Amino acid sequence: MSSNKYRILIIEDELNIRSFVKTILETNGYQVLTSGTGKQGEWMVTSHCPDLIILDLGLPDMDGVELIKKIRKFSGVPIIVLSARTDENDKVSALDLGANDYVTKPFGTAELLARVRATLRNSHHSTGNGLYGKFVVKDMEIDYDRRIVLVKHQEIKLTQTEYNIVTLLSEHAGRVLTYAFIIHAIWGTADSGSIKKLQVNMANIRKKLGSKPGDNQYISNELGVGYRMYGNE
Repeated sequence: MSSNKYRILIIEDELNIRSFVKTILETNGYQVLTSGTGKQGEWMVTSHCPDLIILDLGLPDMDGVELIKKIRKFSGVPIIVLSARTDENDKVSALDLGANDYVTKPFGTAELLARVRATLRNSHHSTGNGLYGKFVVKDMEIDYDRRIVLVKHQEIKLTQTEYNIVTLLSEHAGRVLTYAFIIHAIWGTADSGSIKKLQVNMANIRKKLGSKPGDNQYISNELGVGYRMYGNE
């Protein structure tokens, strides 16, 4: 199993949760490092170069959001936030600062492992900025070279803006992109109508891709936070 090459750092001050997550990951073949404080965790990122960080926001010596800021100054290592905070603002600020995903406590073992696999897989296929070749998720295909999107081998007619949104989501597949991130990447500036403009474009995209209301076949809407395109398996 290739995942046993991956080294995961858990930064979590609650010993029982830290031990629980460590056991889950080790049982599934990952190498695991642990830290109970932000300061020690930051040192371990630089000294051990983990492939993924699982980070609690409520650390004793600093807020986890501050630690994300510090880590992002020197490393692009994927970060999954693990937190009891359910406030959307906390999710948005963590994701906007560079966290790749957000898992709310309490969480299921299967869910956590699925997020770990997706984040590791997607961080490896989206490291390059040049998009070329093809991206496939279920029966949707993006042909970057021809700049077209197909569903079940039929070309879907998207506007330039719609195509740009779809490719942006695919480039970061598996990761929740906040409204602000998408708006900045697509339009460069934000105004009072930006979120509405994005939501209208997304509704059109999903309709053209054949998604019915409530059906998240390719792209999920993380309410109040942003959008996520599923990773290619």
